Amino acid sequence: MNHLTGLYGLHADTLHDLLDLAAGYREGLNREPEIFAPVLANRRVALVFFENSTRTRFSFELAARHLGAGTLSFTAASSSVSKGETLSDTIRNLEAMKVDAFVLRHPSSGAADFVASITDRPVINAGDGTHEHPTQALLDILTLREYFGKIKGLKIMILGDILHSRVARSNIIGLKTLGAEIAVCAPTTLLPGRIDQLGVQVFTGIDEALAWADAAIVLRLQLERATGGFIPSLEEYSASYGLTDEKLDRLKRLLPVLHPGPINREIEISNLVADRIQPPGYSSSMLMEQVTNGVAVRMAVLHRLLAR
Repeated sequence: MNHLTGLYGLHADTLHDLLDLAAGYREGLNREPEIFAPVLANRRVALVFFENSTRTRFSFELAARHLGAGTLSFTAASSSVSKGETLSDTIRNLEAMKVDAFVLRHPSSGAADFVASITDRPVINAGDGTHEHPTQALLDILTLREYFGKIKGLKIMILGDILHSRVARSNIIGLKTLGAEIAVCAPTTLLPGRIDQLGVQVFTGIDEALAWADAAIVLRLQLERATGGFIPSLEEYSASYGLTDEKLDRLKRLLPVLHPGPINREIEISNLVADRIQPPGYSSSMLMEQVTNGVAVRMAVLHRLLAR
């Protein structure tokens, strides 16, 4: 594996290897003090972010530092991009500074593959347009594997804006590669055309989707969709598709709930469901486990791509 621009095309053995390595790093993160072998000593990782980020950016920075690597932080607004510099020129200039890898977030789908085509340094896709977000899917899968002890045979429902979600695409690919069954649930206006051709089950009603699922991944509703004609209003979306105790009470069984963040509270997910880590109630929030697993997964990816 020379780059990680997406999960599409990766073999199950590769995914298992990354997850197993990440699980080991997760155990290390639970220890006090956190001590890791500096397998990336004297390496430099460029965090090239053309979009805002909190969890992804900071977890990559922590992951690199845990492994002994240095990081360079790039933001488009304060860079020469604001003066008209192209993406390829940005990458070539960073190459000339002798960075060893690129972690790229970009608003254009395919940007990570483009950068991988013009550099011999490893490229890690931290989210490109509506294409893929592979490390987010890997941390979601690791979180599910920790909870259930397996992935194969699980029924995972992805709820929300499937049409515009790079997280949904990477999760569908990765989970199916590892043998899970996938369903999506959303209003028809937020479902891609021919979504069924991806081998997923499609629900437009949340009660049926919840009854089918072993766990739910709730997606952030991009608020501009409310004014873009995709949904009638935020209030109506929340009433029909927001994950609340009222809907879970009808299910009458515990449901692990994941969310990639950031959360629109009381829109796609209620405060109680987002924050509940123990009963009473019929949900178990995995959100903080996801954040910790994000550091572990990104450590594993950096290790595999750079420790040579």
